[in-house]
Amino acid sequence: MIALENATIVRAGQRALDRVSFAVRPGELCAIVGPNGAGKSTLLLALAGLLPGTPRRDPRQVAWLEQGARAAWGMTVAEVAGLGRLPHGGRDPGAVARALQALGIAPLALARIDQLSGGQARRAMLARVLATEATVLLLDEPTADLDPAAAEALMTLLRRQAAAGKAVVVVLHAVELAMRHASRVAVMQRGTIVADGPPGAVLEAAAATFGMRVGSDPSPRLLP
Repeated sequence: MIALENATIVRAGQRALDRVSFAVRPGELCAIVGPNGAGKSTLLLALAGLLPGTPRRDPRQVAWLEQGARAAWGMTVAEVAGLGRLPHGGRDPGAVARALQALGIAPLALARIDQLSGGQARRAMLARVLATEATVLLLDEPTADLDPAAAEALMTLLRRQAAAGKAVVVVLHAVELAMRHASRVAVMQRGTIVADGPPGAVLEAAAATFGMRVGSDPSPRLLP
């Protein structure tokens, strides 16, 4: 399990988290949703132990993907994925190969990441996270730059990672994607968690944070 207890974080003079308690257990795929500035990325950074005053985490056990993660230099896709093995102190070609295969980019292993499309580059950065083979995955907007089919495939992959016993936390702006795939959704607004539970139980709260309403035909979705 990875957890924060009564965490308050001030960033740039503003209270980004306000007495937030949050825990994720093995087997859970938890999506964090909410409007811009709600504190989603700050919560993920705090969970990762990357902010002052937060618990330090073992990088072999907790893998983190930052929002907009990029590698602009001329490394190959395999080399980028191989960075995920650094916390373990050495290379592991098998772990890298498994990560590339899982994300459908094994044929791009020798391609330079700075010459790929945005979606392909994003999947290479995700391969770095998977190659770590950590027990906790913390991902900030991993579906950005991905087309709808690739985003669905990624969320299916993350669901499988959780089913295999990992604790997976993902920040998403695509609320409907979260509702389809997450086993649990935490809704944030103004630095606090305003709802946390199964997707169907928090959909109305999520809609309210965006100033939207819930439609029901053909399935629950957000409407203006």
